[in-house]
Amino acid sequence: MHTLAVHLAPVLAAEKSKTAFFVAGGLLVAWALFVSLGLGLRNPDFPGNLGGQRIVSAITAVLVIAAAATAVITSGSPEKLGEEGAVASEGSSKEKKPATRNKHTSSPGEAPPSHEPSNSQGPGSPASQKAPETAQPPANQKSPKASTGSPAPASSPAATAASTLKLAANPAGQLAYDTKQLSAKAGKVTIDMTNMSPVEHDVAVAQGTSVVGQTPVFTGGSKSVTLTLKPGTYTFYCTVPGHRQAGMEGTLTVS
Repeated sequence: MHTLAVHLAPVLAAEKSKTAFFVAGGLLVAWALFVSLGLGLRNPDFPGNLGGQRIVSAITAVLVIAAAATAVITSGSPEKLGEEGAVASEGSSKEKKPATRNKHTSSPGEAPPSHEPSNSQGPGSPASQKAPETAQPPANQKSPKASTGSPAPASSPAATAASTLKLAANPAGQLAYDTKQLSAKAGKVTIDMTNMSPVEHDVAVAQGTSVVGQTPVFTGGSKSVTLTLKPGTYTFYCTVPGHRQAGMEGTLTVS
């Protein structure tokens, strides 16, 4: 019987219900009624012999042990024990929580931490109101400079210097100009030549062996020639044969 109870204990414990106890108890009650009412009252000699007594006693003992074992096992089921353990653990955790001190809780000798901002002045106080700052340009951005007017293009009249030079032949008829040195600024240069002598003359301007311009040969009046000259040294002379060799020439300096 003990071995049977030992083998039934894990099964009954795993089911976590009282069904086994009800079955064992019902069988015990049914067996008692059957033995007392069904057999005992009808058969006065029951159980009759020693073998019958042992069988009835054995069956009764098994049912009693089974009922008692199931009663003990189901009364302390793991589900109930688990609930009791959970309640006990919750109680212990609740008891431990008051003992835990918040890390922000100060000790008796310490002042409580202050969470107020360091600036004690309100947003409306004069110290907290700053005067509007003047927008400053970035450090790498240069301030715009005042424009003084864009320079005139090289082809405009303001950029091109214009010079007018006066030149005259000897009115007495000698083969000579009134000067041997002329100077002008680079750009447009106009040479006005006057010839009041009876001898025909002109004026030509050359740089090296290249003639850059000249007036027509004339007498008794004035003629002009306009040239665009670069800085350098030029020669002016009369192109009438023999006049240059006689001394009608000079130097024009353009700067």
